[in-house]
Amino acid sequence: MPAADTSDLLAVPAQRRADLQRFAAELRRGSRIALSTHMNADGDGCGSEAALVRILGAIGVEAWIVNPTPWPAMFDFLGGPGVRDASPKGAAALRGIDALIVVDISDVKRLGGLADSVRALKVPKMVIDHHMASDEPAGTVTVTDTTACATGELVFDLCTTLAVEITEPIARSLYTAILTDTGGFRFSNTSPRCHAIAGRLLAAGIDPEDMYRRIYASVSLPRLQLLRDALDTLRVDETSGVAWISVPAGALEQYGLQSEDLDGIVEHPRSITGTRLALFFRDLGHGKVKVSFRSTGDVDVNRFARQFGGGGHAKASGALIAGSLEEVRARVVDAAREFVAAGAGPGPEGAEDAAGGL
Repeated sequence: MPAADTSDLLAVPAQRRADLQRFAAELRRGSRIALSTHMNADGDGCGSEAALVRILGAIGVEAWIVNPTPWPAMFDFLGGPGVRDASPKGAAALRGIDALIVVDISDVKRLGGLADSVRALKVPKMVIDHHMASDEPAGTVTVTDTTACATGELVFDLCTTLAVEITEPIARSLYTAILTDTGGFRFSNTSPRCHAIAGRLLAAGIDPEDMYRRIYASVSLPRLQLLRDALDTLRVDETSGVAWISVPAGALEQYGLQSEDLDGIVEHPRSITGTRLALFFRDLGHGKVKVSFRSTGDVDVNRFARQFGGGGHAKASGALIAGSLEEVRARVVDAAREFVAAGAGPGPEGAEDAAGGL
């Protein structure tokens, strides 16, 4: 098969055009729009928001960020002139807006403490996301496509639809979104189009080495100390191909760290030869444990996570489970062994569902 022309890959996919045009039609010059994403924002959520603030500004729309949890320090480099984070004001920052745009969320509940305020809003509520739809989306004007490698890919398409120039700050934000959600272009959602978009962003002035250093190679000593402690809990069941790692309650406070400092810990059990399903247990205290599920091969952890009220992607999902760390860990590990032994492939519903906290 001949290689696709790069210009063809950069063109907005036909199945998204109508939704993007409808979305763009809602953006009125002079309007005031708040942007939000899920709790404990990741690179896709932060990158998409930072890009959108600048894209909207380019068409005369005032926009600011209102997230349910603090902006992760590791993505501070995406800020700068024009990027206003009003998250510390909470729901008060939603007053007087003409519209709300929610990115990287398929379920309004993932807005945490902002969810009820968002439900009560009478202004247009819009969504840009690449997860499967849930029973309660955050808005009615949507651009959603599960074939997109990241929400940042859809924001790139919106930028194209609006004919906004991709400046270096916009490119840096979108590159962050795509780089992180593809695991540094390693995960199965990495596509030819994903690489073509990354190439276009690099052409706008992005330094790939600098981006790698900022996102993957800037680790504080306390974060390494936390990783050391977590690795001491690593357990592997070679028979079933299940591996797991844990962080107790209070560990972040002990080292003065934030939730984003836990990013990547689950990749250690997943990277072990023979592992098919990896688990990361984080004790939140107060009888709640956050569990991250990762898989290799054909194991569908989205289907597995649903057993515990969670969900996400086929190879990366999560759930919030009531109980002590010891109770939840024993229950989930036993279920994981059974799930892998039973086949663990994708169910008839498809490969993805609403994210439950990855």
